[in-house]
Amino acid sequence: MKVSVVIPAYNAERTIGEAVVQSLSQTRGSLQVELVVVDDGSTDDTAAIAESAGATVIRQQNAGPAAARNRGWQSATGTFICFTDSDCIPIAGWLENLLDGFTDSHVGAVAGSYEIANPSSWLARWVQQEIMERHKRMPPFIRAFGSYNVAIPRHVLQATGGFDPVYRRASGEDNDLSYRIIKEGWRIAFRPQARVSHYHPDKLWTYLKEQYRHGFWRAKLYKNHPDMVGGDDYTRLRDRLEPILVLGIVGFSILSVLGITGFIWPLLVFLAAYTFIHLSWPMSWWLGEGKADALPYCGVTFLRGFTRTFGLVVGLLRFAPKRDPQR
Repeated sequence: MKVSVVIPAYNAERTIGEAVVQSLSQTRGSLQVELVVVDDGSTDDTAAIAESAGATVIRQQNAGPAAARNRGWQSATGTFICFTDSDCIPIAGWLENLLDGFTDSHVGAVAGSYEIANPSSWLARWVQQEIMERHKRMPPFIRAFGSYNVAIPRHVLQATGGFDPVYRRASGEDNDLSYRIIKEGWRIAFRPQARVSHYHPDKLWTYLKEQYRHGFWRAKLYKNHPDMVGGDDYTRLRDRLEPILVLGIVGFSILSVLGITGFIWPLLVFLAAYTFIHLSWPMSWWLGEGKADALPYCGVTFLRGFTRTFGLVVGLLRFAPKRDPQR
């Protein structure tokens, strides 16, 4: 069976070589692997490194990862298209575990999980720990996948049109396609044993910029899929409460600074609730696993919530329905 692996890449010279080599090493028995890297307008040696590692490289002007993935799967020839990212390193058995998830014709996608490629970074370790907390609560069939680790049959991509290229940055386009696949009547299987190692952000500023982007594009995602505002299997109740609490903290803080009396207690309640949800996981890791170095991570997620909510508000303003001016 021929399987195509598609990797969108932009200025990924540091990791693309290993990503290509480990993807091609997935060949086992009758499994044939075709590797397509779509160089999305890189200004470094991404394309040359990918070619020398054995990939078929398609070059395009920068259009974003969603457009690059579409270009990749449309050029590929495999029956199944497996997507991963240029900063992800497939683990042995990755493709086999993904393909084993297609147990019947109702399965329209199979998604996998993460390992960590840069465990020496404190921030990357705790980002990974949080992701694992979410993944271990996910059911066998889920409502959203990540494009870093998913297999989709060609006919499903053709029926749905693939990724929406309007998502110019890596955020939301995988959820959007997930929801459209489900609405077409297919199911998404979750196979946590199908894993890739990912280089998580190791600098706080980089991580917060990424989270701002997630919040911004989430506004478009919810505009297109208002029925999913309540969350999916990756999103928890705490994620849905977070923007409400942040806006409450900001709003009551402004009213208090303006000298309007009676708002200090609501401010303290919102602040206490917000602090509690960000302390919960680090405290459990400390008390349950003895990992005291997890406690500062609550400060990271505390800042993340404000950053992500700010991105969401900007996105809501950007993607708000436009009204025609009245004559």
